[in-house]
Amino acid sequence: MRERLESDLGFYYAVGGFIIAVFVVGLATFARLNPDGVGTVELVGLAGGFFLFMLVYFIAISVQRLEDGDSV
Repeated sequence: MRERLESDLGFYYAVGGFIIAVFVVGLATFARLNPDGVGTVELVGLAGGFFLFMLVYFIAISVQRLEDGDSV
């Protein structure tokens, strides 16, 4: 595990995974604590926006790999 985090790309992937975990735990906690639940429209908008954010994040990592000459 330590070898993976020593490289920049490994660190970026770990940060991306951590961000996704925090988002999922936050949504689950909010849904559990809110007695009215999470509205469908709000949930779709929030999850859709987060998905686009993470998509751009991982595309940026792929572009950096290509710039460094690593194979994808």
